[in-house]
Amino acid sequence: MILKLLLIGFFWSFSLGNCRLGLAGTATDNRPRYISLAPSTTEILFALGLSDEIVGVSTSCDYPKEALFKERVGDFSRPSIEKILSLKPDYIFCTGLEQAPVVEELRKLDLKVCVADPASVNELFDSILRIGMLTGKGKEAGVLVDSMQERIGRLVSKTRFLNQENKPRVFLEIWHSPLMTAGRGSFIDELITLAGGMNIAHDTKRPYSIFSPEEVIRRNPDCIIFTYMDSESPGKLLGKRLGWSGINAVKNKRLYNDIDSNILLRPGPRAVEGMEELHKRLYP
Repeated sequence: MILKLLLIGFFWSFSLGNCRLGLAGTATDNRPRYISLAPSTTEILFALGLSDEIVGVSTSCDYPKEALFKERVGDFSRPSIEKILSLKPDYIFCTGLEQAPVVEELRKLDLKVCVADPASVNELFDSILRIGMLTGKGKEAGVLVDSMQERIGRLVSKTRFLNQENKPRVFLEIWHSPLMTAGRGSFIDELITLAGGMNIAHDTKRPYSIFSPEEVIRRNPDCIIFTYMDSESPGKLLGKRLGWSGINAVKNKRLYNDIDSNILLRPGPRAVEGMEELHKRLYP
């Protein structure tokens, strides 16, 4: 009887032990559990090598491909609090503005929340380093930031000695009806500058705002970058706009809608790639 009880005890111990093992035979029960509600913070977590620790993401998180197979906790602006609680996260990573009400609600539940909402490249570096510190990936975060800074330095050096008059004037079209663009204080405005361009809307009072079509004509950009796709080609789309046929960008066919908008508008590790793609269009 004693031998039988010992065997039963050994069997259950062995079974429970296996439940705590991953497929590779490594313990996973002590591994931190992270949820990311913003595509930008999801990209940062993956770039730091935290794929296995991510237990949930929002439906907007689409990069890298591995993010598509993570548990979905709801929409970007209205995630499911019940779903988040069920996943028992150690930390939740969010962004600002639209997610502010969600952040407040999560904090009221005594959940640990990290808000990363960089409006500049330096703030992006700070966000990466802070997330690295919170997740025990400080070294990896430092390496990532160093690599990004090195690539930006190489890019900036290419146009460092050009006069302002010799730099291409750029209009960034975020949407066409109404016409919307990005100005001073926006993340993309700095990307344009670092890529060697001059944003014609740099002096707007708000980071993102409606812009006058007549003012685009008056400021006469050399390049127009679209951050959305349209069924018509850029040339056809702009050809229908009164007075735009005389704009340098239109006359010289320097109209581009072939850059992934996520690497331009999303403040994450791929922002450097966005700068590099912009530079290729500005200096073909």
